[in-house]
Amino acid sequence: MIKEFEQAKMNEVMKIWLDTTINAHYFIPEKYWVDSERIVRERYLPIAKTFIYDEDSIIKGFISIMEGFFIGALFVAKEYQQQGIGLKLINYCKKLYPTLELAVYVDNMGAVEFYKRCGFTIQTEQANEGTGFKEYIMVWNGIE
Repeated sequence: MIKEFEQAKMNEVMKIWLDTTINAHYFIPEKYWVDSERIVRERYLPIAKTFIYDEDSIIKGFISIMEGFFIGALFVAKEYQQQGIGLKLINYCKKLYPTLELAVYVDNMGAVEFYKRCGFTIQTEQANEGTGFKEYIMVWNGIE
């Protein structure tokens, strides 16, 4: 079931974020993500609208929307991937927001293909400000 994130679930969500982001972004040194954990916890999650996928009192994934359109995070715990949870979270947000945008590393080919299957298109390619690695800006527009 998808529901709004509650502060009491912060540690569970952050564990999913750290474990999954390190695994998905194997091409970026792990230290970068470990060092970023505090910023995500204290700066980004508090300003985002975050929804969790909770099943049997287990948080299996989450999505965070910033500024009413930007997907700042979409992560599913490794043991629950390939079960449609990411798609359910995306579709949930498509019902709430007329346009969604995200940045995804070019080297994260699995994620790029996933977002394409979800109807996102590549708009631009740029260097990520924090890592210098190339990323795509992808957009889904439900209005068209």
